[in-house]
Amino acid sequence: MNKKTIAVYLSAIIAMVFWSYSFIWYKEVFVYYKPITLVLIRLIISSIFLFALTISLKRLDPLKKEDILNFLLLAFFEPFMYFIGESFGVSLIPSSLAAVIVATIPLFTPIGAYYFLKERISLMNFLGIVVSVIGVAIVIFHKGFGKIDANPYGVALMFLAVLSALFYAVMIKKMAARYNILSLITYQNTFGIIFFLPTFLIFEFNHFRTVPFSWDVLVPLLKLGIFASSFAFIFFTFSMKNLGVTKANIFTNTIPVVTAILAWIYLGEELTLTKGIGILVVIGGLFLSQFHPRMITNIFVRNDDED
Repeated sequence: MNKKTIAVYLSAIIAMVFWSYSFIWYKEVFVYYKPITLVLIRLIISSIFLFALTISLKRLDPLKKEDILNFLLLAFFEPFMYFIGESFGVSLIPSSLAAVIVATIPLFTPIGAYYFLKERISLMNFLGIVVSVIGVAIVIFHKGFGKIDANPYGVALMFLAVLSALFYAVMIKKMAARYNILSLITYQNTFGIIFFLPTFLIFEFNHFRTVPFSWDVLVPLLKLGIFASSFAFIFFTFSMKNLGVTKANIFTNTIPVVTAILAWIYLGEELTLTKGIGILVVIGGLFLSQFHPRMITNIFVRNDDED
């Protein structure tokens, strides 16, 4: 495994860790602000940070007129539609069911990647995706499946988030060939503000005015803007550019797993044996999903050469 391959997989893992931490930071911000307000401020912080970073590094590619519509579509799918679907969907159905629906993103990704990008996936890779989803279900339903009374509107909104993530992944893979990654995420988040600002003014501005400023909310908002909305997307886009949409998206199944570990460390939530088994199943599925038949061939060839 060469240095670039290590960097690609390490980037995917770092992105998942930042996104997993975001659930801890969400908990701190939701004491003060509502979901749309949170996302809007998060995007504003991210955009300011990324513009400062890209300009200082002289890495900001000029925005081409013909790509304005593409960036509007990119931002419409994610962050706008994804966060609308996820935020309001979670408010209507149990969080465990919502997490399982989000975990189906890697299952649908191969269809979109094949249809739009002509990416192929082996049977072993698909098996890895299925195993990983099973592992996520074990982590989430560690206390038993029980009866889930699901609001159909909540389920529909969560699947809206899933579809948005799929179309976003396809679009950003195409755009990554025309802009460097830093510029891509900078423009994506800035265009996202265009969609969230009017939504915020209509639904949550009055509530925002009643909340006094506090450093307790600013710190987690800065973490969300810089790490979850900036660096996480930069690292994930880099891994997607090199691994392909399908193989990169399977890493999203590690988010509930890492979040369970972080909740155990920071929030004192229980980490049971069943959860531990689920975590191992997710990791096993992740390895299977990245497996390529050539790996075995290379191992045998290397062993023959040594003999």
